[in-house]
Amino acid sequence: MSITDRGVVEYIGAHADDFLADLRAWLAIPSISGDPAAAADVARSAWWLGGALRDAGFPTVEVWETPGLPAVFAEWPSADPDAPTVLVYGHHDVQPAALADGWSTPPFEPTDIGDRLYARGAADDKGQVLFHLLGVRAHLAATGRTTPAVNLKLIVEGEEESGSPHLAALLRERRDRLACDVVVVSDTGMWAADTPSTCTGMRGLAEVQIDFHGPSADIHSGSFGGAVPNPATALARLIAALHDEGGHVAIPGFHSGVGELTEYERESFAKLPFDESVWLGNAKSGAAAGEAGYTTLERVWARPTAEVNGIWGGYIGPGRKTIVPTSAHAKVSFRLVDRQDPEEIERVVRAWVSERVPAGIRCELDFGTGVRPCLTPLDHPALQAVVRAMGRAFDTEILYTREGGSGPEADLQDVLRAPVVFLGVSLPDDGWHSIDEKVEKPLLLKGAEAAAYLWEELAASRRGAAPGKDDR
Repeated sequence: MSITDRGVVEYIGAHADDFLADLRAWLAIPSISGDPAAAADVARSAWWLGGALRDAGFPTVEVWETPGLPAVFAEWPSADPDAPTVLVYGHHDVQPAALADGWSTPPFEPTDIGDRLYARGAADDKGQVLFHLLGVRAHLAATGRTTPAVNLKLIVEGEEESGSPHLAALLRERRDRLACDVVVVSDTGMWAADTPSTCTGMRGLAEVQIDFHGPSADIHSGSFGGAVPNPATALARLIAALHDEGGHVAIPGFHSGVGELTEYERESFAKLPFDESVWLGNAKSGAAAGEAGYTTLERVWARPTAEVNGIWGGYIGPGRKTIVPTSAHAKVSFRLVDRQDPEEIERVVRAWVSERVPAGIRCELDFGTGVRPCLTPLDHPALQAVVRAMGRAFDTEILYTREGGSGPEADLQDVLRAPVVFLGVSLPDDGWHSIDEKVEKPLLLKGAEAAAYLWEELAASRRGAAPGKDDR
């Protein structure tokens, strides 16, 4: 362990109790963005964070109002003229929670049980935002610097749990203030406590509702069935044609922009201690399925999908009602990867559906707002800086994962035109959005340690040298 690393560890150990006390105070604020009655608490959470950032030493701290709920911005310039600029993203709002939901302890009365801290927001995302404040102080104390090795900025929004409805506009409006060389997202996690990992990307999303209309009213299936087009039958045929026999999405042009995994990426995924039977239990499913030629993790993380979220039409009440229904409907979502574009997906889906609408059926398509995928190449210098920083903190190999879901990271990448990397230490059983959300306190401190190293590593990557080679 280098002198710098030892100093970081000692500083974090000496200030751990104060850090956890601050976190408990923040967690006690029920900043539920989805509840209009909690708007004042979300604002109170923003101002609490602003005060904590000032106490940590950030010279510029601002609460930014939006048409919805406030975000917090902070900035601490480096004294080094060639320092890279890093923007940390997180959120201070939380999901709804109440003791009556089945919590073992009151969700907004933080409770310590051994190494665990239970409270709504402990992992998602207040704990992982706050460790950056401890991390930057440890970075300064251990290196003797008076400013960070990078130009450090934070943007902590207050509406992520409500779908970030105003984030993209805020990013565009404040693009000059938020300009950066890399975005660090600390709203994710690791594979396991003994298998630290970093996420390298998230899938995008496109959604559509398909409405097939036939007769102007339900009609008698004996008098007219088999002689007029049935919208439910037509829609069923369309849905059945979404995939070929190998589970491959069969829409022409759908895979434009999808790259294949490299052998190194597949080997990295294969190193993870994945137990498919446990995963199936969490999935409430009796069997794995999907695109042929890919493992379960590859399907979830690195392949695009088409999923029927719901399908309905005609009579579904008790007994029988023998009709040709007037309409049938389906909701379909597409998870996107690599360079797939939601607007292009809409174009190819419209063309594919239009070719399959039989005469006598009127089709309506209603697409939602799409989300672009987010992916950082494994050899990107910023990602390698994260891997080195986490490796120093955990003293082991850092593996790679991806997220199967979608989030605001694509907006950060697209609007700010900067790569996105992930530094998170939450565990799969931390209970995000569920009862008894918790965080492992030792892992939060490891997150602070990795953050302390990261600023040094990113600055060194700008200079073309890694601290691990010469400075330890």
